[in-house]
Amino acid sequence: MLTQLRSPLVSISETSPRERARPLPPDDRREAILWAALPLIKEHGRNVSTRQIAEAAGIAEGTLFRAFGDKDSLIQAAVERFFDPVPLIAALRSIDPDLPLEQKLSDVLVHLRARFTGMVTMMTALGMSARPPVSVELTEQWMNALRDLLAPHEAELTVPPETVAYYLRLLAFASSFSQFNVAFEFATDQLASLVAHGVTRSECAA
Repeated sequence: MLTQLRSPLVSISETSPRERARPLPPDDRREAILWAALPLIKEHGRNVSTRQIAEAAGIAEGTLFRAFGDKDSLIQAAVERFFDPVPLIAALRSIDPDLPLEQKLSDVLVHLRARFTGMVTMMTALGMSARPPVSVELTEQWMNALRDLLAPHEAELTVPPETVAYYLRLLAFASSFSQFNVAFEFATDQLASLVAHGVTRSECAA
């Protein structure tokens, strides 16, 4: 099950119309603006206006500029927030370690496909061609999470858990491009079965 992240804007929108929303601390205000900006950036790219973002955040444009200085700085901060792998690491760590191997593979692919689909959408909207701004250290952390999850199944695997983790990443990334799935849309369970069993019958493999 995908981890649902709660926007800081919820606390504002749930305030009774008769009550005045309490001012947010600066860091919370920045976070709320980023949450409001991300869907607009994915839709409009760098053509998104500060007015659109301010309206989505329920603030004046002046507040937006005081928080980030200018639109480019806001977009940069939003991109860094979007590509932060920490939520992915937490989602992978939340998968039940007692699940059967194939169910684990399917759950991992759900999270990875959601991650890569979002990344592709964001990079396309912004015209990004360089590698996303994710540190090598954090990338290693989510690979470590996959290794830890698969380690109990080493006796079932024909390759090391780390290799399986790379297989999963490759499949999740490739299937995140919609143009690759026009003729045949791969279901997550199908991809999990491919990793777990390959394409040959067990007696043939033996």
